[in-house]
Amino acid sequence: MGMGIVYTRGAAGISAPKVKVEVHLSNGLPSFKLVGLAETAVQEAKERVRSALINSGFEYPARRITVNLAPADIPKSGGRYDLAIALGILIAMGLIEQSPVNHTEVAGELSLNGDIRPVPGLLPVAMRCAEDNHTLVLPAGNEAEIQLVDNLEYLLPATLLNTFLHFTRQQPLKLKHTRNEVSLAPPSPRWDDIIGQQQAKRALCIAAAGSHNLLMVGPAGTGKSLLASRLVSLLPQLDHQQALATAALYSVKGEQRDTEDWLTPPFRSPHHTSSAIALTGGGAHPQPGEVSLAHNGVLFLDELPEFGRQALDVLREPLETGDICLSRAS
Repeated sequence: MGMGIVYTRGAAGISAPKVKVEVHLSNGLPSFKLVGLAETAVQEAKERVRSALINSGFEYPARRITVNLAPADIPKSGGRYDLAIALGILIAMGLIEQSPVNHTEVAGELSLNGDIRPVPGLLPVAMRCAEDNHTLVLPAGNEAEIQLVDNLEYLLPATLLNTFLHFTRQQPLKLKHTRNEVSLAPPSPRWDDIIGQQQAKRALCIAAAGSHNLLMVGPAGTGKSLLASRLVSLLPQLDHQQALATAALYSVKGEQRDTEDWLTPPFRSPHHTSSAIALTGGGAHPQPGEVSLAHNGVLFLDELPEFGRQALDVLREPLETGDICLSRAS
């Protein structure tokens, strides 16, 4: 019998609860049992991990494999647990020692040939990992989004085999550190490009200075949308904590802000056919909506009367309180 333990993190909004991946190999008919409130995408990891191990040159254990994702009361979704499960199997087989992995957290989806694919929502993982002073193993495709995190050590293996060779000290990977350096670009589009409209420009300046809501009314073609698109250039740059909070929301949504835009307040302009859920967020696996993605920035509702009544009604509470809170019975 063999036992392997690898640490990773789940996704719960913009938080990243720690998940302990426990792998146990025992005698019996060959099988693969995955427990711990794992949803469909996680259950499919069994086939991805099996193919990745075989195609990486490892002998798949013909034994009873039990994988527990603890704690069991936290729902697990997505492919972020693949790499941790594969490493846990290799530890349980005795191919990797347990000690080098104890202060490391792992995240990444495996392809059938053993390549490590990027996964959404890794910025909150990196933030918690840095707080615990742990090294993070992540896909190269997620490297850009973690650069805002202070004092994070991380590794970028390209494949499962690279990860194995690192932890067995045969071919150690280069330990990297987040730069925490943000390259700045001039605001684009620029406020100076607007000619005329002095009264409207003064109204926007007042709204930007006091963080006020603003309603622009006028016939088509008078520059309302142009003025709104330039409003971001009047706002101050985000500080480090604001930039982290905004980038974390985008990361959970599966989007990445350009590195040049990290300190620029976000500008969101949803189409007037957007649903209430698209604006507020939610869904079977709750994700941020346009209101949340505009946090610390500007939410512009062009053609406001064309939005549905329900979509406008759900904006009432966020406008009054400045907060948005979603609850699900499940």
